[in-house]
Amino acid sequence: MSGTSLLPDPRRWKALAFIGLAQLMVVLDATIVNIALPSAQADLGISDANRQWVITAYALAFGGLLLFGGRIADLWGRRRTFIVGLSGFALASALGGAAANTAMLLGARALQGVFGALLAPAALSLLAVMFTEAKERAKAFGIYGAIAGGGGAIGLILGGLLTEYLNWRWTFFVNIPFAAIAITGAVMVIREPEGGRNRNRLDIPGVLLVTTGLVSLVYGFTRAETDGWTSGITLGLFAAAAVLLIAFALVESMVKAPLLPLRVIWDRNRGGVYLSLGLAVIGMFGLFLFLTYYLQVVLGYTPVTTGLAFLPMVAGMITGSTQIGARLMTRIAPRYLMAPGFLVASLGLLILTQIKVDGNYPTLILPGLVLMGLGMGTAFMPAMSLATYGVEPRDAGVASAMVNTSQQVGGAIGTALLATVANSAGTAYLKSHHPAGGSKAELGLFKLETMVHSYTTAIWWSFGILVLAATVAAVLINAGHQGGQQGKSADAEDAIPVMAH
Repeated sequence: MSGTSLLPDPRRWKALAFIGLAQLMVVLDATIVNIALPSAQADLGISDANRQWVITAYALAFGGLLLFGGRIADLWGRRRTFIVGLSGFALASALGGAAANTAMLLGARALQGVFGALLAPAALSLLAVMFTEAKERAKAFGIYGAIAGGGGAIGLILGGLLTEYLNWRWTFFVNIPFAAIAITGAVMVIREPEGGRNRNRLDIPGVLLVTTGLVSLVYGFTRAETDGWTSGITLGLFAAAAVLLIAFALVESMVKAPLLPLRVIWDRNRGGVYLSLGLAVIGMFGLFLFLTYYLQVVLGYTPVTTGLAFLPMVAGMITGSTQIGARLMTRIAPRYLMAPGFLVASLGLLILTQIKVDGNYPTLILPGLVLMGLGMGTAFMPAMSLATYGVEPRDAGVASAMVNTSQQVGGAIGTALLATVANSAGTAYLKSHHPAGGSKAELGLFKLETMVHSYTTAIWWSFGILVLAATVAAVLINAGHQGGQQGKSADAEDAIPVMAH
C-alpha cells in the first residue's frame, strides 16, 4: 500500500464508538446468559442434560465459523459484513427472548453464534484498516482491548441486574437496542478504505474442513466435561478434530486462494499472539466460572451483588488497557507488555487460590480481581493490535478472525478443562475427608469446604496456564514497538511490514 493511497478517515473516532458497541454486544453474550440460565431452565422446563447446550450451541457456531466469517468480511467488505452481522444478531436475540420452548432457545443461541462469527472479525478488521497511524492505532486498540477483556465481566453484572429486576428474557432483548444503535452508526459514519478486499473465490474445502475441525474440537472438550476424558466419544471427537485440522493446513498450503493464508499464522509474532491469548483466556474463563459460583453459592451473594463484585476487575482492565498498554505500546516492544501483564494477572489468581468458606471480599477477593484486571488489560491491548499490525489489507478480516477464534476456542477449552479439574478435585476431597457423622450444620459446612477446595484447585490450574501464556509471549513474540518503522522485528525485517502512514 503506498503512503499516499489513504488519508485518515475524519469520522474514524466516531466509527470506533459504534464498532466498540458492537464488539461489546458480542462479548457480553458469552457471559450474560450464564447468570440467567437457572431462571430460563425453570421457566422453559429445560432438562439438566440439555441446559449446557444453551452455552454450547453458541460456542460451537461462533467458534466453528469465525474463520469463515473473517473471509466473508474480506470478500464482501467489512462494513457490509458488519451491518449484516449486527442485523442477524439482533434477529436471533429477539427469537431467544421470545423462546417458547427448549428447541427455540437453542436454535436462537446457535443463530447468535453464526452472526457473531460474521460480526466479530468484521469489527476488528475495520479498526485494522481505519487506524494506521501508530499513536492513534494505540489509542483505538486500547479502547477495543478494554472492551474485549472486560466485556465478559460486564456481562455478569448486566445479566444479574436484568435477571433479578426484570426477567431472563431481557438478557436477549437487551441486544436489540445495542444492535440498532450500532447499525445506525455504521450506515452514517463508517467508511471502509478502498482497495482492501480479497475478491478471490471462496475456498469451500477449507471452509468445510476448518469449520468441522473446530466444531469437533470444541464439542470434544464439552463432552469431556460430561463423559470424561477417556470416553470413546471424547477421544473420537479429538481424533476427528486433529485429522480435519491437519487436512485443512495441507489444503491451505496448496490452493490458490486459501481461506486462511498460512502467511498470517506462520509469522512468529501473530502466531505467538494467537497462542498466548488463547491460553490466557482459558485462565480467565476459569476465574469467571468458579468465582461466580463461589460468590453466589458459598458466600450467598445475589446475582446483582455478584456482578457488582466484578466491577473492580473491569476498572482494572480499562486502566491497564487505556492508561498502561495504549500509552506504552508505541515505545515498548509488545512482549514487554504482554508477558508482564499475564504475570500480574497470574499473581491475582495466586491470591484467589486462598479463598475460604468464610472468605473476605475487601482483603482477599478485591486485590485478586484488581491485579487480574490490570494484568489482562495491559496484555490484551498490544495483543489485539499486534495480531493485525502490518497484515496485508486483503488478509485483515481473516487475521482478525484468528484473534477471535483463539479467544473463543480458548474459552470453550477452559470451561470444560477446568470444570473437569474441579469435579475431580471435589470428588477426591469428598472421599478422603468425608466425616463419619455429624450434625446437619456440620455436613453443610463440609459440603461448602468441598466446593471451595474444588474451586481453588481449578484456580491453581488457571494460575499455571497464565504463567505459560506469559512464557509463550516472552519467547515467541519478538516485534519491536508499534510506533512506526521500529515496529519491525529485530531479526525478521520483512515479518511485519508497516502499514501506510
